[in-house]
Amino acid sequence: MDYRTLGSTGLKVSTVCLGGMTFGEADEKSFMHGVGSDEQTSFDVLDNAMEVGINFVDVADVYGQDGLSERVLGKWFARTQARDRVVLATKFRFRMSDGPNGTGASRYRIVRTVEESLKRLQTDRIDLYQIHMQDADTPEDETLRALDDLVRAGKVLYIGASNYAAYRLTESQWVSRTEHLVRFVSLQMQYSLLYRELEREHVPLCAKYGIGIIPWAPLSRGLLSGKYKRNQAPPAGSRYDARKDRVASYDNDRTWRVVEAVDAIAKARGVSSSQVALAWLLHKPAVCSVIAGARTVDQLKDNAAAGSLKLDADAMKTLDDASATELPYPYEMFQRIQGRW
Repeated sequence: MDYRTLGSTGLKVSTVCLGGMTFGEADEKSFMHGVGSDEQTSFDVLDNAMEVGINFVDVADVYGQDGLSERVLGKWFARTQARDRVVLATKFRFRMSDGPNGTGASRYRIVRTVEESLKRLQTDRIDLYQIHMQDADTPEDETLRALDDLVRAGKVLYIGASNYAAYRLTESQWVSRTEHLVRFVSLQMQYSLLYRELEREHVPLCAKYGIGIIPWAPLSRGLLSGKYKRNQAPPAGSRYDARKDRVASYDNDRTWRVVEAVDAIAKARGVSSSQVALAWLLHKPAVCSVIAGARTVDQLKDNAAAGSLKLDADAMKTLDDASATELPYPYEMFQRIQGRW
């Protein structure tokens, strides 16, 4: 396993981050119903993550229901006494209770969400506390001042953003600098060979300001795992077999070009398609760690191997070319005239 600093901080995180969305079996009320792992399997995955060198674990208060992923992780901490071996990341923002203040990123809500997460996680600090999505109803300076107070109090060590527009992330950096507040050091966003929109604005922004990118859904919800083939029905029991309504959204020539390129490179190198797709991201600017979930120990071990997989220039070009999309204005103009933007 390789390690990189979290953005421009001195904190070292594993290049593969274990995503905890699947920790615990959620009931019918949760969007994670039917796709999680039971508590013991979650413990086994966490145990093995430590053995293969993963030191970075990401959860959120909204994963499962009633803070399920945080509660499972908290039980594992109590069971193993491994808290100080883990860089713990969690998120707040989405609805966790009824009423007008049961969601959002106001100061009123943040001082409650952090205490609730600390209790579920059975810890005295959160290493990376992330706002799960920008809040259009709350001024950025209000959110940042509340988070700054948490850092000063020692309840949070670093702060990060997730699902932010580039303009809003730029605003947050300006507010932090001019108001002398703690700043976002990481950005968690959807980024994969099939979702490269981030490269137009967010990647240059993060590279300029030293913000570490932490891609989520790096396998495009399993499409890049090697299980799916052109002109073949999804494997029985797979995610897309259960949700056939989603097939039309990905069944196009670009998707299959990317899938086939990933599979060919994986076969030539004797590794899995998942490892190739994850490693491609780790060769991209500003990316410090890639979030990979695992429902089983075998999945965990396979994903973890991507943390040190090196792709040569030919492989990167093959993947870049296969996944390329037509640039819209003004990026096409920038690329055509000056070769970059």
